[in-house]
Amino acid sequence: MRKVLVTGFEPFGGDRVNPSWEVVKKLQDVQLSGVSLAVRQLPCVFGKAIEALNQAIDETDPLMVICVGQAGGRVDFSIERVAINVDDVRIPDNDGQQPIDAPIVKDGPAAYFTQLPLKALVNGLREAGIPASVSQTAGTYVCNHVMYGLLHRMTQSDCRVKKGGFIHVPYLPEQAALHTGTASMSAQTLLEALELTIAIALHTEQDLIIAEGATH
Repeated sequence: MRKVLVTGFEPFGGDRVNPSWEVVKKLQDVQLSGVSLAVRQLPCVFGKAIEALNQAIDETDPLMVICVGQAGGRVDFSIERVAINVDDVRIPDNDGQQPIDAPIVKDGPAAYFTQLPLKALVNGLREAGIPASVSQTAGTYVCNHVMYGLLHRMTQSDCRVKKGGFIHVPYLPEQAALHTGTASMSAQTLLEALELTIAIALHTEQDLIIAEGATH
């Protein structure tokens, strides 16, 4: 049975938990839509995160990879459209690194677009009653770093991954309680959203043509 690899991150920036990993870890060895799910936790560290992702791809030989990360302050389940070839950060990673204007891949393309049917995903999630949107930026922290690394790996001739991309999720309620005025989403809703995302992405070959752009 072919596999789908799903990754989440360790906590960072002083948080005690990371919603991406709290949800992703519940999918270990789950069978869904004819595939078996494999999960990995990535370090929130530049360089090491891509190394861990590539190792996981080598170990699992997945047909699809979905990476998930925390975006405190986001209000919904955000499907990322694009990753850009730059690390430029305000806070250090978990190893104390703080790169500024550094390329992720030297001489790599300026950007890669997701290889997930992002508009079909957003439409399907909304129909299921789950707040979701297309995000036009994955930032320039470790999440964007990993998304770029994944999409770059997918361009290599020895890579058998057919679909891949990145999703940002809001705080869990217990995190939002410590950040007055920020949105949250329950772990159960996040889990349902992620399972639905995997199913839709596996079975969608042509994305929907609907407007999900941003004016600014």
